[in-house]
Amino acid sequence: MSRARGLGIAAVVVGLVGLSAVLGSVVYGRYAFGGSVVSGDSMAPTYGRGDQVVFERIDGGEVRRGDVVVFSAPDRYGFDQLVMERVIGVGGDRVACCTGDEQDARVALNGEPLREPYVQGADAGGGYPDYDVRVPEGRLFLLGDHRADARDSRAFLDDHGGSLPASAIRGRVLDDYTVPVALGVAMAVGVLLVLVAAGLGIAAMVVRRKARAALPPPPPWAVQV
Repeated sequence: MSRARGLGIAAVVVGLVGLSAVLGSVVYGRYAFGGSVVSGDSMAPTYGRGDQVVFERIDGGEVRRGDVVVFSAPDRYGFDQLVMERVIGVGGDRVACCTGDEQDARVALNGEPLREPYVQGADAGGGYPDYDVRVPEGRLFLLGDHRADARDSRAFLDDHGGSLPASAIRGRVLDDYTVPVALGVAMAVGVLLVLVAAGLGIAAMVVRRKARAALPPPPPWAVQV
């Protein structure tokens, strides 16, 4: 096998691997993850206005208590933008507020007071009236971390106890960016491999031209007039 041919084959193989890495990362990333910018203070101090967040695209059946999720509820909020809140209760749970005295008031889940270190100012009630609801199956009860500045399930108690259909969920906000970072690295490696393949292809062309230039001229008798 000539050197030029070997370089050409290497260029094709490396290029295909690089393109596969780039396209695979792009397709999987677009399918599995999304991004959003926090536009309000309802999730402070966990997420503040202007923070960029990455969310994993999941359906409502994969949601767990305590997850911070993004969802779409245009019939409730009057716009199509994603809303971010925290899941407090799932189907079958009983959520009540508030238990304990005013200084130590807490949300109760199935009769047990919740420990919520993420709540702004440790204000579990946020000035809303007390409530005691049973979350219907297939629905979720959500609250903002800044209870005094969140228009969450408490504002819609006359609609299925303020719960939201699980089908409205668009994703779960990530605290661990290992997978998105790995996808970014895979994409960068793929781009690098494509560039290497281009270099190998150019090298193959150069070697081929040099080999042709080094060939001796044909003898006179081999030239036909």
